[in-house]
Amino acid sequence: MQKDNQAVERRKARVRRAIRARAYGKPRLSVFRSSKQIYAQIIDDEHGATLVAASSLEKDQRSALKTGATVDAARVIGKLIAQRAAEKGIKDVVFDRGAYIYHGRVKALAEGAREGGLNF
Repeated sequence: MQKDNQAVERRKARVRRAIRARAYGKPRLSVFRSSKQIYAQIIDDEHGATLVAASSLEKDQRSALKTGATVDAARVIGKLIAQRAAEKGIKDVVFDRGAYIYHGRVKALAEGAREGGLNF
């Protein structure tokens, strides 16, 4: 089990290094995917602060979505994070998929964010 955790942390660190190299001061759109929910937040790494966040656990999302573990839910959360970012004046971000493969729910969240107006 410890080997698996080390592999995940290594993958996550490798992705973050690549993101920091090409971010040029842009905030980072970070994704966390659990077995039942999906979370997204836009982080300003210079100040170490979360600028915008959205998740499938929010009250209005829980009532609208059957579960947070579907591609449709991820697309809705992507659009929601893009809408909240636009309200704060954020247009350009870098996408941080973490240790996850860019496929399924992670890809749907990214496409939803792009549909909502975020550029990455």
